[in-house]
Amino acid sequence: MKKLIVLSLSLLSVFSCGDEVEFNSPAFQGSLDGTSWRAKAFSASIDENGFLTLFGTNNIETLELIIPTVAVGVYVFGDVNTIEARFTRADGTVFSTNNRPDPSISIYPEYGEIRLNEIDNNRFTGTFRFTAFNASGLQSVNFTGLTDQVGVDPVTGQNGPIYGGVFYRVPLISGSIPADPITCLDKEMDATAAQTVYNAAQQVDADGFVNSAGFEAACNAYTSALMSQRDYCGDLDGSIQQMIDDLGNCQLSCDIATNNRNVAEVQYNTATMGTFDEKCAQYQLYLQEQIDFCGDQDGSIQAEIDSLDCGDDDGDGVPNVFEDFNGDGDLANDDTDMDGIANYLDDDDDGDSVPTSIELQLDANGNPTDTDGDGDADYLDTDDDGDGILTINEDANMDGDPTNDDTDGNGIPDYLQV
Repeated sequence: MKKLIVLSLSLLSVFSCGDEVEFNSPAFQGSLDGTSWRAKAFSASIDENGFLTLFGTNNIETLELIIPTVAVGVYVFGDVNTIEARFTRADGTVFSTNNRPDPSISIYPEYGEIRLNEIDNNRFTGTFRFTAFNASGLQSVNFTGLTDQVGVDPVTGQNGPIYGGVFYRVPLISGSIPADPITCLDKEMDATAAQTVYNAAQQVDADGFVNSAGFEAACNAYTSALMSQRDYCGDLDGSIQQMIDDLGNCQLSCDIATNNRNVAEVQYNTATMGTFDEKCAQYQLYLQEQIDFCGDQDGSIQAEIDSLDCGDDDGDGVPNVFEDFNGDGDLANDDTDMDGIANYLDDDDDGDSVPTSIELQLDANGNPTDTDGDGDADYLDTDDDGDGILTINEDANMDGDPTNDDTDGNGIPDYLQV
């Protein structure tokens, strides 16, 4: 992993073809295909994204060096578009380090680097070297220097060959240097943080599920962070791109989707009357996700969805599936009060003049209450308090509604107290 290395430049001198050249004033020059190339005009600019471009021209050709931040460091060309050297010849042909060589020329990409060694008073100093190709990959230009060019290496401070070229105190004429420029290290930290969130998103929650929307969001955020890391740091060995590729389209795996469905099925099968609506809808959701992420070649998952009944046709608070008292799967033949209306369509299942929706009180476990403890839930018990008087007959005011009869005025209807 390429990290930005903080460097300083105390001295830069180049000896070219035996003649000493001291950089006492701004300059932008190098060795182009073995011959000297010098810009007559040069400048630096910073765009709204914080990208730095160093530009030089000899009035015939232009050279641009682009890096994705304004920070001292080493920027290596590779399979990223944000670190680029671009040379435009007099005939308009553009050579770029982002173009790959044609296989007939080379099967290996040609890498190089930009070293930004110093930023001083809005002026930039450093070195560069690269081989760039035209769009076809059949032609190239080289700023790789001559072996007889020697001088003081601005990085090591040692005498030796100078390859490529130098830019010395190139002035900033457009944009401004950020107070806290983004660096490769920043992007590495962002990617690590995103990876932590992504890993957590693959773990089951307190209810036993991996949330697909949360997983997708975390995966996309991690992908974005890796892409940004690649753009700022380079990716010479392709390891970052491999991690991006491994994330794929950020869909939940079939294995996780199947596990979600299995957990939802268990919860559906053990649901109480109070939790049934939630667990049935949840089971439908994870069955559909199993289809989305695994497919349904034989149609069996869709058949399971189609067979689910999450409804409450009479709106009495008792789901339809809980109104099949004989368990034969036929709701039409269950009629507790024998009034000719099947329970799943009857809003007073026991026919005691108290609507099921009122008698259906659920305890903390989601089970219907049974006031007299006789084993029959109130909404199915014709004598709710077990006092020997039918609920329908505990209507003292004879208005047909036992719920508003409280003879002793204690706040409890007669039909619920002995």
